[in-house]
Amino acid sequence: MNQQQPVWVVILAAGLGTRMKSNWAKVLHRAGGLPLIEHVVRTAIQLVPPDQVYVVVGYQGDRVREAVSSYGVRFAVQTEPRGTADAVASTRSFLADCDGLLIVLYGDTPLLGPATLRRLLAHHQQSRPAATLLTMTLDDPTGYGRILTHPDGSVRAIVEERAATAEQRRIRRVNTGIYCFDNRKLWQFIHRIQPNNPAGEYYLTDIVELFDSAGLPVHAVELEDPTEALGINTRIDLARVDRILRERKAKELMLAGVTIEYPETVRIDVDVQVGQDTRIGPFAQLLGKTVVYEDVEIGAGTIVKDCWIGRGAMIHPYCVLADSRVEAGAIIGPFARLRMNCYIGTGAAIGNFVEMKNTRFGPGSKAMHLAYLGDAEVGAEVNIGAGTITCNYDGVRKHPTFIRDRAFVGSNVTLIAPVEVGPGSYIGAGSVITDPVPADALGLGRARQIVKEGWAKRRREQQAASATPNTNLEPPEGCSTQHT
Repeated sequence: MNQQQPVWVVILAAGLGTRMKSNWAKVLHRAGGLPLIEHVVRTAIQLVPPDQVYVVVGYQGDRVREAVSSYGVRFAVQTEPRGTADAVASTRSFLADCDGLLIVLYGDTPLLGPATLRRLLAHHQQSRPAATLLTMTLDDPTGYGRILTHPDGSVRAIVEERAATAEQRRIRRVNTGIYCFDNRKLWQFIHRIQPNNPAGEYYLTDIVELFDSAGLPVHAVELEDPTEALGINTRIDLARVDRILRERKAKELMLAGVTIEYPETVRIDVDVQVGQDTRIGPFAQLLGKTVVYEDVEIGAGTIVKDCWIGRGAMIHPYCVLADSRVEAGAIIGPFARLRMNCYIGTGAAIGNFVEMKNTRFGPGSKAMHLAYLGDAEVGAEVNIGAGTITCNYDGVRKHPTFIRDRAFVGSNVTLIAPVEVGPGSYIGAGSVITDPVPADALGLGRARQIVKEGWAKRRREQQAASATPNTNLEPPEGCSTQHT
């Protein structure tokens, strides 16, 4: 956007979040598949360049940095949790001498959209007050600071609920905690804030009354959708925000031509991409940075995380896929599992109760039942029989198995890696294969069948004889044969 003045954004992310009852900083908890702080950073960098965004860190600061440092934002440190004004003041060495405007955001408000911030900024740039507040009107304002105004509508103070009179508590217009400041005026007054509250903290809300007392105007912009300002203090709040993000994502996809059966049951992360005419069954989960192309079927209860699914593929119900790529027209499941770097070629079929790990499975190949392929490379048009497994781990290292094009592996085969099955070769059912099988050969590794005529009849006769009771046995010493 065309900025009349430089704009800086400060995101407060140093708090402990004690009501979350967690060993993790509050802003690292996830909603919609992303840490809360990442949502806010993404919003901020749609407004200004990343190097004009400062994230104030404190508790678990290294983890918070790690979560968003890839965006190119900058960081300031609040050494002790002494309130919101103190958190903003931690950017003094970076911003106190800068002209322009400063927007204050919170790291636990992931629903706030860039359009709202643009409207806040546009009002401030046009009116040029000392500060512009983002406010909202609630049917139930319990817990929020109330907005006190002059007859002309400008803001004279923010009064916290515990300090409000009965009359003030009836005010329904409240503070969201989001501000746009004239940066120079902010730094002229922020040091005057005193910790005159039971917590002994420095509250940024107090600067509004300081501005008003100095004759500096404070304006307010009303938030059109109060859900944007929902903050997170408890796990209940987190679940509510997560649900809103997922409802938004489901609506976005359905409007783009995706069919979602029972959308209230699915879980789709915000970064997931889904193509037109794809169908998603109930209780499915599409997570992380999954990409699903057009006309794909995602069955009920299936979980797909960080995968690429090609056009026309079918993922039957109750499959689990992670970190894998499925090419066009492939069929997976039901009850199949792909994990850690699997590649399924065009038109390949992975059936029920088949697990693959770090395996490349060629186009047109089939493993339809009850198999495990780990650290394997399977060529094109290969058949893997039911019960086949690759023994890829020797207790110390993983070893590869190579099954070349058009090979036929019979049922219940055990392939002891490292081993290679040549192109066009056959492996007989029940074999244990430890050595390479050349192209177009037959590999057998099992004991020869033995048939003993009449053995079963003789065995039954022996069992019947041993079951006949012996009535000539003497009772143990000391036991009476008489019964009373």
